[in-house]
Amino acid sequence: MSIELEKYKGKDTRHQCPGCNDKSSFVFYIDTEKNIPIHKTVGKCNHESGCGYHYTPKQYFIDNDIKNDFKPDHYIKPIEPVRPMGVLNFELVIKSYSTESNFVGFLIDLFNDKPKVIQLCQTYNLGATKVKEVIFWQIDLNGILRTGKVMQYNPTSGKRQNVDWIHSRMIKIKQLPADYNLKQCFFGEHLLKLNQSGTVAIVESEKTAIIASGLMPDFIWIAAGQLQGLNIDKCKCLAGRNVVLFPDLSEKKENRMTAFEVWQAKASEIMKAYKCKVIVSDLLERNATDTDRQNGFDIADYLIRELKQIIN
Repeated sequence: MSIELEKYKGKDTRHQCPGCNDKSSFVFYIDTEKNIPIHKTVGKCNHESGCGYHYTPKQYFIDNDIKNDFKPDHYIKPIEPVRPMGVLNFELVIKSYSTESNFVGFLIDLFNDKPKVIQLCQTYNLGATKVKEVIFWQIDLNGILRTGKVMQYNPTSGKRQNVDWIHSRMIKIKQLPADYNLKQCFFGEHLLKLNQSGTVAIVESEKTAIIASGLMPDFIWIAAGQLQGLNIDKCKCLAGRNVVLFPDLSEKKENRMTAFEVWQAKASEIMKAYKCKVIVSDLLERNATDTDRQNGFDIADYLIRELKQIIN
């Protein structure tokens, strides 16, 4: 008998955990010769810190007095212990709160409404460094601080100039261990706890989420951080929600999916996994020029252009 943990081949290969009852966190031990689970209770929960359920084939055989040729050292690949998720002290958010970043200066010029911008800063807990970099904190659904993305912007154009991470900076000065186990969440994810029925709008960048929130406040705007940041594990917080995805524009290149196509495919996975309604907006696709695609236009760029046309 050859036994190993079931390889991930989509959500159908993750099952309901006997321990915590999560419907998509349990991995079966499989008899690879017959391609069947040893038993529906024999396996390992992916939520190591929150659940920790792990029932091995060896223990199952012992408990049920089953004789077999099971040799764990030979048949089962050693499982590396899952390290606890890295967590930062929330005091970092409180102490860093500031409206003195170059990014916020850009927002004030853009909206011409300082009170509104200050409200956005408070909503998203924006921080700032001594050199006026903005800190986009990642605070999850349960109010746990995962990390912070540190970015410098040109205060006039609003263009990004560099990117760094709070946890990386803390590791460099030995305030965190080198093996800090970062598990990212959505930027703005904490807002889902405050509004449990509103439609969630997901964009790629933090900057876009904040600008769109100021111009279209009927949505709860959160950011994946990048195109590939929209992953299944991160989307667990969307269970049962109505969601609209706003991918950036991208050019169609040979053998490569556009950002719109990537998020279209991801939408199907998310809906199946978490029973939520997900729509991929084609607003940009319908209104894009070739120049817009070349420049990677996003929904914030579109809204700003529309705003300027109204003003002028």
